[in-house]
Amino acid sequence: MEKCFLPIIFLWSIFSGPALAQLETTSTEPLTIGEVRVITSEILNEERTLNICLPNDFNKDSTYPVIYLLDGSIDEDFLHIVGLVQFFNLQFAMPECIIVGIANVDRKRDFTFKTALKDLKTKYPTTGHSASFIDFVEKEMQPYIETTYNTSATKYLIGQSLGGLLASEILLTKGHLFSHYFIVSPSLWWDNESMLGKAEKLLENQGNFKAYVYVSVGGQEDKLMINEAEALVEVIKTKHWPDLQVTYNKVPLENHASILHQSINDAFKILFPLKEN
Repeated sequence: MEKCFLPIIFLWSIFSGPALAQLETTSTEPLTIGEVRVITSEILNEERTLNICLPNDFNKDSTYPVIYLLDGSIDEDFLHIVGLVQFFNLQFAMPECIIVGIANVDRKRDFTFKTALKDLKTKYPTTGHSASFIDFVEKEMQPYIETTYNTSATKYLIGQSLGGLLASEILLTKGHLFSHYFIVSPSLWWDNESMLGKAEKLLENQGNFKAYVYVSVGGQEDKLMINEAEALVEVIKTKHWPDLQVTYNKVPLENHASILHQSINDAFKILFPLKEN
């Protein structure tokens, strides 16, 4: 056995060694997929980071839809949502978009509304400032993006978990801010489901507005999360407003940790057909 094995090793070293030795780095440069912009918010009294991905053939004179991504830090959801958009640009009839990832400072503070429940206030002491964050979105961030780039009226909002709670609050209170809502596993349990209990009245106070709402939840999530997502969908359906459309997607094999990527993939498939050859 040794007589057979050693020559093989010897021959491998002859043919592979020199080839590997000849490889060398001829150049190194950064791999850039976007730009980082830091803006100063007077409403929040702090600097906020926006991670922005522009289309490959970005033209300042062209008009683009905008995808606003909550939990949009580099180490959160920004990169894999950018990858999904790039894939759907290639294979599906998805228009080129500007993607704006809103990097978090304190998501529990920004994504939750005020609560009087002592256990929540004790466990999450910074919470309850979603109203200020929504003001920032409406009065500072959106105008900044719309004056910096040439944007269309098509504006997507993606939020999961507490981000889904915030997206639900914006939909129910200021639905005109976005044309498309992707609400994934929303944490409607917050404050003993108080917002869900007021959802129908909140929608009624706005009157008919135009929006596409996609609500999804993982089939492997807690039963409470599933029931709450379904309840939100039912409230929207009761309005029977012709311009307010809703789609519900229960993704059977996903849990709270795995739901977002597959859910947004499914949402894009609903909206954008395959390109014709």
